[in-house]
Amino acid sequence: MKRGDEAVSTERYTKKKDAIIAAATTILNQDGARGMTLAKVAARVGLITTSVTYYFKKKDDLAVACFLRTIARLEEVIAAACAPADPPARVRLLLANYLALDRAIREGAEPPIAVFSDVRTLNEPQLSVVADAYLGLFRKARALLDGPGTQWMDRAVLTARTHVLLEQLYWSAVWLPRMDVDEYPRIEARMFDILLHGLAPEGTGWAPQLLGGFYPEPADAHEKQSETFLIAATRLINQRGYRGASVERISEQLNVTKGSFYHHNDAKDDLVIACFERSFAIVRGIQICAVAQPGTLWDRLSAIAATMADFQLSERGPLLRTSSLAALPEDIRHTMVGAASRLSVRFAGMIADGIAQGSIRAIDPMIGAQMLNATLNATSSMGAVLPGVSRSEAVELYARPILMGLFAR
Repeated sequence: MKRGDEAVSTERYTKKKDAIIAAATTILNQDGARGMTLAKVAARVGLITTSVTYYFKKKDDLAVACFLRTIARLEEVIAAACAPADPPARVRLLLANYLALDRAIREGAEPPIAVFSDVRTLNEPQLSVVADAYLGLFRKARALLDGPGTQWMDRAVLTARTHVLLEQLYWSAVWLPRMDVDEYPRIEARMFDILLHGLAPEGTGWAPQLLGGFYPEPADAHEKQSETFLIAATRLINQRGYRGASVERISEQLNVTKGSFYHHNDAKDDLVIACFERSFAIVRGIQICAVAQPGTLWDRLSAIAATMADFQLSERGPLLRTSSLAALPEDIRHTMVGAASRLSVRFAGMIADGIAQGSIRAIDPMIGAQMLNATLNATSSMGAVLPGVSRSEAVELYARPILMGLFAR
């Protein structure tokens, strides 16, 4: 083969491989890593399955390629935000770069990026490959916050605030599709304003109250057993994703037989729905409990954020990561997304009332509610990001930044 022919062949190979990764990423985001099959990918790019195996021998290899390609593209977004010396300016540029990428994806100028919620379903050694690559991305993002004016932040604070920042980007995939792309400059400005200044008016102190009595204790042995199943399943889904939390793994974690599992649960999907409903009920209970408390809307919102961060590390925690919604079967996902949206609307209403009251800064209530959701979603995995973090530390490290500002001491 001549050198020119080799170049053409290499270019053709690369284009086809990129097309396969792009198609697989779309399916992965819709059906999860376990639902993405080589046959589905082949059909989407007009190939037969054996042709796809020429590029990726196994499905897990293709899933890894999707995640690694996304990590590489996000690292480019982060690298392009490193130029300013000022950390807040870097964060503003990061938002601008990410939203520009998202707009290009929506307009079809760029291929999609993978949602990370299903990484946990990968088996070894693929899981470690992606986890190591993601750790590199995280460290680069953390460097954006390290600079003039942030020398006071220790490693735990930097790590937690990086986690909060990145979660804002990931969670935006849930709500940005509801917005027109021509609104992205305004969205960037509103998001940055909240990240920089939080929700609190200037001079507001940070002394949140932890709420109690928002979710009833089990009334009898049967309810206690059901609660035990729900807690175990929630923890496993958060660790392994919806498709990775098999009946076998749930039963093994509880040290019961599969027969015992089906004695208490008709099917795995019924258990997953119950886990979501329990988490939604807890959040709703915290919201209702806060509204009944004396004080301003700022007092109530800060109490909600602190209580939810504290609950995540309690014996009855954590809450189910709402990012797990992406991998649910479509009929279940539609119902659960509706329930999650109602909680967001309630947050937005509280923020709007607080603005009218003067106890919360004038921000975009909808964007503020989604950014609060993103932060609370981050708290469900803070134990993995900061092993050994205590409940009191969780409140300071995770609830405070979104309410007082990412760079507030």
